[in-house]
Parts: sequence; C-alpha cells; structure tokens
Amino acid sequence: MRVAIVWNFDTRGVINRFGQPCPEAYGRETIESVAAALQEGGHDTLLCEGDKSMLATLERFMAPECQARPSGLVFNMAYGIQGECRLTHVPAMLEMAGVPYTGSGPLGHGLALDKVITKTLIRDSGLPTPNFRVMRHGTDSTGELRFPLIVKPRHESDSCGVQLVNDPAQLRQAVEVIVTQFAQDALVEEYIEGREIWVALLGNKELEVLPLVEQDFGHRETRIVTWEAKHMVVAAPPKICPAEIGSSLAAVLREISVETFGICQCRDYARVDFRIDDFGQPFVLEINTMPGLGTTSAYLSAATTAGYSSSNLINRIVDVAHRRYFGIGIR
Repeated sequence: MRVAIVWNFDTRGVINRFGQPCPEAYGRETIESVAAALQEGGHDTLLCEGDKSMLATLERFMAPECQARPSGLVFNMAYGIQGECRLTHVPAMLEMAGVPYTGSGPLGHGLALDKVITKTLIRDSGLPTPNFRVMRHGTDSTGELRFPLIVKPRHESDSCGVQLVNDPAQLRQAVEVIVTQFAQDALVEEYIEGREIWVALLGNKELEVLPLVEQDFGHRETRIVTWEAKHMVVAAPPKICPAEIGSSLAAVLREISVETFGICQCRDYARVDFRIDDFGQPFVLEINTMPGLGTTSAYLSAATTAGYSSSNLINRIVDVAHRRYFGIGIR
C-alpha cells in the first residue's frame, strides 16, 4: 500500500507568517525510521510536507482507484506550522480531500490540545484531575487553589512553558511569561506531589493498553518533566517500564485511560499522563493525541515492553487506522 508520511520540516510552505509558530516537530531521524519500518512492512512510502503543497503532492502519489476508493493512506506526524489548534490543520485538510490517515481527527486533536477543555470533560465525567483555574493576568484570582501550583500554556504540549510556582509573586511572573511568550491563557492547576505514570493506548473499539511507564524522579528536587529536560542539556528522568505499581491501581489507571480516550474523541493511539498522590489517588493531567514515536519515547518503551519491535509498532498503527476506515486489516 502507498503510505505518505506527512510532517513539518520546511516551514516556509505557507502564504503568510501569521500567528503563533509551532515549537514542536519530529526530527528527521525519527521520520526516516518510520519510513524504514513501513518499507519493511511492504509499503511504498513518500515523505511529504504538511503545508499548502500537501494535497497536490498526495494526489500525485495516491491517485484514487476505480470507484474513487483511496489508493493509499497518510501516516500523520505533522504538528502543524502556525496558528491555533495546529495539530488539527493536516487532519482537516485530509478530511476535506478524502484521504485516510493515522491518528486522531480534528475534533480529537482540538479537544486534547486545549488543556482546559480536556480537564473540563474529564472532571464532568467524574474522573479525577487536579483543581484548576484559567488566568489571563498575573493578578487574576486563584480562588481556592492551594500552592504549590503548576502553570502551563493552555494550548501547548511537550511540556512547553511548564513552571512550578510556590507563592503569588512567582505565579504572577509565570502567568505573564506564558501570556507574553505564547500569546494564550495560562492553565494554573494544583501540583500533585507523587509519582508520574504514563499510559499508552493502541486501537479503537478494542483498545490495547500497553504496559505502564513511570518517570523515575529519584532524589530530584523538582519532580516535573520540563521542556528543557526533554530537549536541552538538562537530563530527562529515566523511565521504568513496566511501572512498579500494584495490580489494583494499575487496573484503575487502565480503566480511566480508556475512558479518557473515548471522552476526548481520540483515534488509533494516544498517551494519558497521570500523577499518583501519596494516598494512591490518581489524577489525570492530560492526554497526548500525538505521543512521540522516537527511540527514547515513553510510547515506544511501553510498546517494546509489550513485545512490539519499533517496526511492528509503526505497521500496527497503520493496520489499526486501515481497520477503522475499511473494517478490515491490511492483511
């Protein structure tokens, strides 16, 4: 089958430079490893920029077969280039053009990328999430929130802009930084001291919950994963997979993760992030509709522990998407 890997590398393929630029992008090494995996699975591949030239490129690569049936599929790895709800841009274009693709649709990406909407949906469904407020100014009221607090941009992912604050002065500064730097509201939520567990999901109607992954903070003074720890010289905490937790708590995390996946209209694969407090109470932090697939990612760690090779995982995602669209697997 023809599989086009859509990503964002050369961000010049736009009409204007307007709106907040996307701080995220897959590295070429990861993209090439995905292409190699798909080729190993017998697919004909193409790397394609997720910009204004995308649809013309895809039309040449996967012209429709007789009766207008799609002749290929997109492996979507595009975080977007600029503007609001960037993760939704490529899926929306593909929906309009009638091209099947992996991963969540515009609705799922849009709900999950708006952390306030995500937490509202989770809370209204009776699932646990830290208490929160939305702040536009550093002087806005925090209501009954208790310090310490986590401050983060409302619409970003990959730990962009995440800060831990301990008093009102730090909070005011953190909110102003986010509003200025990211041009959006700040999500302020109570910090949950405890363990951090990530739950990777694969599938749709029959969801496979992969082995749980824990961030091992060890004796670190700051027990959060920042953007700097993921991408800069500050070392990220190691991962433990499978997480060493009791079977009853693991069952609760799996159940909540599956519910969160459905509540947020996700498709094919995602990752739900939890904090577990000192009393064993889990709290959903967020759901990531495009979890990293690189060699050091938590999602790949979970899949490897489950018995997938990196190549098998990529081809399994394609098969899951194909089954969602056409009712049958590729083979």
